[in-house]
Amino acid sequence: MKVRVDRELVRLSRSGNDKKTGKQIYDFFLALAACNTIVPIVVDTPDPVEKLIDYQGESPDEQALVYAAAAYGFMLIERTSGHIVIDIHGDKQRFNVLGMHEFDSDRKRMSVILGCPDKTVKVFVKGADTTMFNVIDKSLNSDVVKATETHLHSYSSIGLRTLVIGMRELSSQEFEQWRSSYEAATSALMGRAGLLRRVAINLEKNLSILGASGIEDKLQRGVPEAIESLRTAGIKVWVLTGDKQETAISIGYSSKLLTSAMTRIVINNNSIESCRKSLEDALVTASVPRAGTSRDDASSIALIIDGTSLVYILDSELEEQLFELSSKCAVVLCCRVAPLQKAGIVMLIKKRTKDLTLAIGDGANDVSMIQKADVGIGISGQEGRQAVMASDFAMAQFRFLVPLLLVHGHWNYQRMGYMILYNFYRNAVFVLVLFWYALFTAFTLSTAINEWSSVLYSVIYTSVPTIVVGILDKDLGKTSLLKYPQLYGAGQRQESYNSLLFWLTMADTLWQSIVAFFIPLLAYWKSDIDGPSIGDLWTLAVVFLVNLHLAMDVTTWNWIIHASIWGSIVATIICVIIIDSIVILPGYWAIFNLAGDGMFWICLIVIVVASLIPRFVVKTLVQHYKPSDVQIAGEAEKFEGIMESRSAEIEMNQHHR
Repeated sequence: MKVRVDRELVRLSRSGNDKKTGKQIYDFFLALAACNTIVPIVVDTPDPVEKLIDYQGESPDEQALVYAAAAYGFMLIERTSGHIVIDIHGDKQRFNVLGMHEFDSDRKRMSVILGCPDKTVKVFVKGADTTMFNVIDKSLNSDVVKATETHLHSYSSIGLRTLVIGMRELSSQEFEQWRSSYEAATSALMGRAGLLRRVAINLEKNLSILGASGIEDKLQRGVPEAIESLRTAGIKVWVLTGDKQETAISIGYSSKLLTSAMTRIVINNNSIESCRKSLEDALVTASVPRAGTSRDDASSIALIIDGTSLVYILDSELEEQLFELSSKCAVVLCCRVAPLQKAGIVMLIKKRTKDLTLAIGDGANDVSMIQKADVGIGISGQEGRQAVMASDFAMAQFRFLVPLLLVHGHWNYQRMGYMILYNFYRNAVFVLVLFWYALFTAFTLSTAINEWSSVLYSVIYTSVPTIVVGILDKDLGKTSLLKYPQLYGAGQRQESYNSLLFWLTMADTLWQSIVAFFIPLLAYWKSDIDGPSIGDLWTLAVVFLVNLHLAMDVTTWNWIIHASIWGSIVATIICVIIIDSIVILPGYWAIFNLAGDGMFWICLIVIVVASLIPRFVVKTLVQHYKPSDVQIAGEAEKFEGIMESRSAEIEMNQHHR
């Protein structure tokens, strides 16, 4: 790894403890190399003399800091549970690790106690600026404190993730007091985490500031485009991060989540009363329409709120006001939030709306949020696998969320919605034929259809096309769904499954069952045909109907769908012939006697045509006079070549939520 270094800083770091500035720089890089959980791994090279060191750790930020320290001559080369070895400008020095308090979401910092070669004991601490400045003695190096604050602001303004580093030397008495408290806490059977946190807080105080670091957290490829697509699809995007407010805002702009045209509402408060007043003022601001916008237009408002304010708002009477304000905003950006606050934000939405929530994250801090959401997605990467292990879906990059939702989400919604209606229809039309027969025969014990055909109806006659079409059919191609994200709104508007469609399907089912039952009955009214024979006609008519009904709605034809639909019809005919060829079963040879009569084929054709014409007419009229966005895009796909040659655009319907 190549790291660009500041030559002057390298020169000062070499001066060591000789000068005050050199000592601070020495301690600063020593803290970067030591205050972490990185494990150095020696890697062999083709040259047996030359060895490389690879730093392994859960946090890429820690890896970056250790690499930076190595670039300036403070190279961590060995770590055990009891000591570390650091090569400082060619001089290998051993430091005893006397104790370590790892990072937690309450303290937002970590510390390590080192026994130095000069027999002194020092504690090095690094963490978020909001917590570090509370434990730093600002009377010491006040000029460095002010300069650090200025640097932190400039770092965060350009989107860098910042940390503050501090230290202090422990006296023998302070160290012994800490060690006794630490040993008591680690051996406690109950409340160990709380006791260790208390010990760490007592240790991490009156620190001398050493400096600050800024790490560029580059956006993954395709993140701005992905967020833009999600928002175009009508999905509200909230960002919950532990970064500083300035860093979060900078990332918001770079990811196209925030725009310069937006009105920013910022809530940073330290009391419940000030939070209440800020929320009331923000509600007034959000309710007043800007010039050129309507009162219901939230596309120009962004809410930015910090974790300190959320402490007073969540689980209080102010929750309702926060939700009302958030509902009026296009973007909500929560910064400096703890993991439990992330989960609290998710629950805030789930408790007050029927909308589904999706949480996506890549680190351990996102686990609680992922588990609370309706759908949890973990991004596998350098932050570890905790998020992936706690999620419903795992992916390698954020941009893969777009095809997951806009493509596969749309396809699955369309398939599920249609298949629910189709399976109601498929079973109801068969049962209604039996019902009309029972009604017509005054509920005698005789049956209209052979028992074997009744069993095979859902096993062989109609099951395979249902499964195949439910898996393979696609109402639109991937290209169209990605090109026009607003097509995802079909699911939000419940276009594929709603109460109107259900009752229309039931009415169509009722009509088809009446046609299928009464046309054969009336056609053979004065004939001497027996019940099993006309039962075979009813069976074939219903199977023809449901499979042709399904074929009318298939969008993407392929050989598997062709084979399943037409093969099921052929399989039904074969099964009916086999059943009527078995002497011991009722209706022996019935299909052969019936199929030899031209009336059988006339009835079969009339049933299919009369049953499906109303559905065909309604579908044609709706698609011609009131097409949905999906139907418009589907027609565009059919004439894709013509549209591309004319550089045409698709005009979607205007929808309001």
